[in-house]
Amino acid sequence: MTIDSDLKMDSDRTSGADGSVGSEQRASLDRPVVPFSIAGALDLGRSYWSEVERSTVGLVRLREELGGLELRVFGRGPTLLRFGDPQLEADAARVVCCYPIEGGALVRRRGGSISFEQTTGDGLELRSTITAFHPRLAAKPGAPHWTGTLYNQIQSRIHEAIGRRYFTYLQQQPKQ
Repeated sequence: MTIDSDLKMDSDRTSGADGSVGSEQRASLDRPVVPFSIAGALDLGRSYWSEVERSTVGLVRLREELGGLELRVFGRGPTLLRFGDPQLEADAARVVCCYPIEGGALVRRRGGSISFEQTTGDGLELRSTITAFHPRLAAKPGAPHWTGTLYNQIQSRIHEAIGRRYFTYLQQQPKQ
């Protein structure tokens, strides 16, 4: 577990026997960063993709397609990651935007998801979670762990850095 004290943030990574990976980043909030509504759920997702573009200085751009969205090199190049339409949920205590992972050059096999969530309960919290993702750069099932070095040292670290920037961006927005 790593902790970023400036953001009151922590993160965890997991890996499955099937070659899947997961991660969760969490940040404590002083106030909600989006309304607890479907529009708020959509704002969580849109804000993340905007941060991806900002963090990569436009190298990776979002391209919305019928039935989902793609992250592409300069918006036209190869599809790095392809996601289905967002699944949105909202109630008085939780707002979620979840994108199923459907493919792309950085994906070994379709499946899993990335989600963005704001919850209240014991405390107000913001989360970015990847579940059951099968990255092409991670170690294959049964292969030595070191074969996943590119994923562990590059792709997952980029995701964590973007997550920190995403949390910071949302926390700095005017009150809802």
